[in-house]
Amino acid sequence: MKLLVLGGTRFLGRALVHDALARGHDVTLFNRGQTNAELFPEAERVRGDRTRDLAALRGREWDAVLDVATFLPRVVRLSVDALRTAAARYVYVSSVSVYADQSVPPVEGAAVAELGDPDDERIESYGALKAACERVVQDADPEALIVRPGLIVGPHDPTDRFTYWPVRVAEGGEVLAPGSPDDPVQFVDVRDLAAWILDAAERGTAGVFNATGTSRPFGELLEACRAVCRSDARFTWIASETLLAAGVEEWMGIPLWIASPGWQAANRVVVDKAIGAGLRFRPLEETIRDTLAWHADREWPAAEGVGLSRERERELLAGA
Repeated sequence: MKLLVLGGTRFLGRALVHDALARGHDVTLFNRGQTNAELFPEAERVRGDRTRDLAALRGREWDAVLDVATFLPRVVRLSVDALRTAAARYVYVSSVSVYADQSVPPVEGAAVAELGDPDDERIESYGALKAACERVVQDADPEALIVRPGLIVGPHDPTDRFTYWPVRVAEGGEVLAPGSPDDPVQFVDVRDLAAWILDAAERGTAGVFNATGTSRPFGELLEACRAVCRSDARFTWIASETLLAAGVEEWMGIPLWIASPGWQAANRVVVDKAIGAGLRFRPLEETIRDTLAWHADREWPAAEGVGLSRERERELLAGA
């Protein structure tokens, strides 16, 4: 296949391009050349800023466009308009954050969030913005593939939201664990997601799909980290109510932890449709092991403000 990838050198885009080239596809990258520009010398590279002008792609044709790099409807509209006759299929990577009600397990077909202000581009409106992007794509291509991932994890993750746990558990000692061991967590290895997106593009799959992993208990994740790391870590579980009262930030302050009312089902996304369409998952231990290996020789510093500092962790443990 001839594939046009908008972006393609950062995390999911990187995994998609790596897999596509390994499969023998003809890949064109369209980006500004500012992130990991040295990657994929075997791919065609076209420089440009998709937020302004896609004229450099004029007159070209591809079998599919893979759009992994924006949550702004006006930017998606530029791409869709410029590529309307250039590709047989548009693939847009959205998010499970589009769902309006996160208190029930999100399933395809449920209501999505709406923008109160069409000019709103705040990150706080991320879910509604992604939903608006989906509509732009579907209006232009009713046969588009809309992919709604949850948390994406694995090597080259710039957010460190998953990476925090294998790294912290590997350090050993008493580890603060949030909420209850039975609380759900849900994520998908970036390589599994990339492989499924390419499989779907090759088959011409259309429609909307939740594409994340199956829910698993938080305790299972931490125990798997301990086993892979062969760590002496000891987990002290502190109730969510206690952590919230202490001013601990969910999701980033303690990665993967969600406790706020109205978000009870955010880690119970229904993925039966994607599994039925071929989505498969590697063992959790492999994701942990590969994430640790990447972290040991990572290309950039760890993300700031993600996870508890050791001082803050000790303070919370002492007060538990």
